[in-house]
Amino acid sequence: MLHETFNWKSLSIIGGLALWRFYFQIHKGSIKSPQVVEFLRHLQRHIPGKILVLWDGAPIHRSLLVKHYIASTRKRIVMKRLPAYAPELNPVEYMWGHLKVHEIGNLLATKAWELSFEATAALRRMRRRPSIIAACYTQSELWP
Repeated sequence: MLHETFNWKSLSIIGGLALWRFYFQIHKGSIKSPQVVEFLRHLQRHIPGKILVLWDGAPIHRSLLVKHYIASTRKRIVMKRLPAYAPELNPVEYMWGHLKVHEIGNLLATKAWELSFEATAALRRMRRRPSIIAACYTQSELWP
């Protein structure tokens, strides 16, 4: 009998797709406003120029901390919300689906650090395969 002592509630991933690149961070616990701001800073360090962020209406995306941070970027980061209850329009949702089904679907980890390690390795492998990123855009119908 396998006793599971952790799940995705004890580890969370925040991520985003650029045109041909995938960015992510793994955090213990749930993603909250400070982690969103940290991720936006991460994007600014790695992506030159303006950044368009498409995301859902989750409370952490609408928090005052996140709104103030985005305002402080002086329009370097622009936010656009996806329609409510439309995860099928978000290409990152397809990235998570691929990760869970194809990359770590059969993973048997007994510790949270093992899951984090394997998920990080899988996401790095996925990042090196532009066809996966293109497929995520295609599925979401954001790519012609």
